[in-house]
Amino acid sequence: MSGCYQQLTLVDRRLLHRFVEQKLAVNEMARRLGRHRSTIYREIRRNTFHDNELPEYTGYFGTIADELARERRRRLRKLRRHPDLRAEVISQLEARWSPEQIAGRLLSEGISPVRVSAETIYRFIYSKEDYELGLYRYLPEARRKRRPLGSRKPRDGAFPASHRISQRPDFIGNRSRFGHWEGDLIIFERPFGHANVTSLIERKSRYTVLIKNPSRHSRPIMDKIVRAFSSLPAFARQSFTFDRGTEFAAFRALEDGIGARSWFCDPSAPWQKGAVENANKRIRRFLPSNTDLSQMSQATLNQVARILNNQPRKCLGYRTPTEAFMAHLQGEL
Repeated sequence: MSGCYQQLTLVDRRLLHRFVEQKLAVNEMARRLGRHRSTIYREIRRNTFHDNELPEYTGYFGTIADELARERRRRLRKLRRHPDLRAEVISQLEARWSPEQIAGRLLSEGISPVRVSAETIYRFIYSKEDYELGLYRYLPEARRKRRPLGSRKPRDGAFPASHRISQRPDFIGNRSRFGHWEGDLIIFERPFGHANVTSLIERKSRYTVLIKNPSRHSRPIMDKIVRAFSSLPAFARQSFTFDRGTEFAAFRALEDGIGARSWFCDPSAPWQKGAVENANKRIRRFLPSNTDLSQMSQATLNQVARILNNQPRKCLGYRTPTEAFMAHLQGEL
């Protein structure tokens, strides 16, 4: 697995066994464990114990599930345990066969006493122990650029389970409360430098704030958000939802500076902050990817935000985001 993923522990599986017995919904199980619901679905599907002779004993049990998972991980090391199979796989990789072709040929011929999948071969190629063999050089170019497993910088330490979007209160997701924001980073073509723009959208009023940054260093980005929002009352800046980009790793500065809670989307799930993704498309009309931000001041960005905030929106009953935002500030909505 990627270094960014943490396996379920025996404690997690015992809790999950209890939740299954209580017949909780999968979404509720995921929320309590701080995991994505797909992780829970996959765990129950893979590690449920089946007894064909005594069907009444079939079910998900924490200790048995943990043993099944451990056995599955042991099987992934089969290329180290079987030297002949390992040598055959290496020779076919050197002959420019893809892992899919190797696995398919071994399965169709039935020669090898051990079954091996393409995923197992990839793990072998990129494992820490075998990366120095250089077998990645025989793969297509896109695959060659990967790094060995475990060398990728994990992000779970920067974004703890307590701040995952699965832990976020439901009323934020359905936009029933004011003062909850979504944030993202808008980047531009590399020749124009490292400058970027933080886009922030209030979920209920669709009010937009744009902040220019000279780099993607996290703490300066967060400090600018704190300065921009410090003048607002606390109820208007209660939380921010970001993706897992490292530019948001210093999120605790928001808690310390303005008392705002931060939530983080699941990996590869941009729809979980759909308001800011939609706003970014509108912003790109004024700031395409070939924009040179060095020639643009914060005042110009403020003008872009003012144009966006003064456009009527159907979702607001054809009021403008500015009108909706001010009405919420004044307690009229």
